[in-house]
Amino acid sequence: MDRAKKIFGNRTPQASYKKAVRVKMWYEKKYGSDEERDFCLAAIPAQAIGEIMGVRNLIHSGTMDAVFSDKSIIIGSTRTGCGFYRVAIAMASAAHSLGYEPFWFDLDSFQDSVCGKIIGRQNKLYSFGKILSQKNRVFSSAPCYPLDSASFRSIGWNAVDQKVTELMAAVYKSLPKDIPFIASHVWAAQAAVHAGMTNVVNAVPDSLPLSVNLAEGALHTVQTPSAYLGYRALRDMNTEKPLRPMPADSVKYAGHFVDHEIVSNILSDCRRRAERARSGKPRRWLISLCETQISPDLLLTAVRRLMPEIRRERAALVIDAGDDMAALDYLCTAIPEMREIACEHFDDFSDTAYFAASTLDGDMTGLHVFYHSDIFPAVYSANVLMRTCDVLLTSPCELAYYPIPKMIVSNTSCTDCGGAVRSSEVGDGTYECKTAAETEAMLRLIQNSSDVFMNMCRAIVRADKAGIYNGAYNTVKMAINRK
Repeated sequence: MDRAKKIFGNRTPQASYKKAVRVKMWYEKKYGSDEERDFCLAAIPAQAIGEIMGVRNLIHSGTMDAVFSDKSIIIGSTRTGCGFYRVAIAMASAAHSLGYEPFWFDLDSFQDSVCGKIIGRQNKLYSFGKILSQKNRVFSSAPCYPLDSASFRSIGWNAVDQKVTELMAAVYKSLPKDIPFIASHVWAAQAAVHAGMTNVVNAVPDSLPLSVNLAEGALHTVQTPSAYLGYRALRDMNTEKPLRPMPADSVKYAGHFVDHEIVSNILSDCRRRAERARSGKPRRWLISLCETQISPDLLLTAVRRLMPEIRRERAALVIDAGDDMAALDYLCTAIPEMREIACEHFDDFSDTAYFAASTLDGDMTGLHVFYHSDIFPAVYSANVLMRTCDVLLTSPCELAYYPIPKMIVSNTSCTDCGGAVRSSEVGDGTYECKTAAETEAMLRLIQNSSDVFMNMCRAIVRADKAGIYNGAYNTVKMAINRK
């Protein structure tokens, strides 16, 4: 079945289909084909999250050593941005809490395969664009917003991905066809369907409907009601006329994709934040650089505004660089005084976990900077640090859906914009601050006033009672029930 020709009964424009075929042929000519290869798998504990939630990483091996049971569930992802890993970790955490055995299946880890080479090339382009956006104001300016999102919405773009992911299906050969498979990236879902897997769930990030997130043959779970309606109607995915809608059994509203370790502690964490606010303790700010792509001007504005508050011990700042040392260097070069006062926590997840645990009920002052070169602790460190912080400063990325008071500022991407809208609707975060003046004013308001901060804490408690943060649990249950 050629899934690039038609999507949910809607025919792909001929020009788009021909382009998709050309792109696949280009990759095939450049990297070859894996159809005749066998991909045996071994399972090893994943760094950082292996001990916490029993995640085992599936790697290419000379022999088939991985053993699956009725309690096994596969979490598929790629490293094209930390947000996809964050969603995958939330799924693994929820699966473990529900008594299942999560296996991690990273398409990027098959470095010697056609699949790994294609994704490696895309990662280089992604990294180049991120660095360019941090250093070039023209590149990261607002005009790129509508251009980027419009191309990703068109069903023609989905055809290109569908043809390319046909080349990725070979690495799935050793997986049982009926095992529950949750993908946090659409390529992992599309390739699974191409490989003949029958129980595929596509956990769709953000809430802006994009055709590039469609994987017909999989169940799509989304985080917000607006995303559900937008995907159900395939909104704005064709400029000429509305498309035939997705079938009702192909898309379900699940809720925000959040880890069990965070959801299960929402009430106690919000209580700690409220107690710190009432007792006049320094307000704890967290900035994650791993996936946020915060507009450089707005990031510098926020950190510069916080520096005097840190020196007066009215605020504490935690900067989580993830695995992005370039972004951290950029920040420290622009604000040299950061290096003078920063306490560095580099490449030691046990130290990160200890810091988070010791400050949960203890005191926190100063500036703390975290960095991890391995992808698992690089992504999961923000989750660990989140519980001990008061306010998360982020762009409208996947972190915008997490249960912590948030100040949201514009980013250099176009596809994450729904996070700010959702956060302001739920009440657990601000609207999107788009200028330096607006960013500074909002930061001052949250730093110096208790009413805005406390309202966010109360909104998180209400949302928790309504089950809004239960999306990861619900997605896992849907995957299990499909089997």
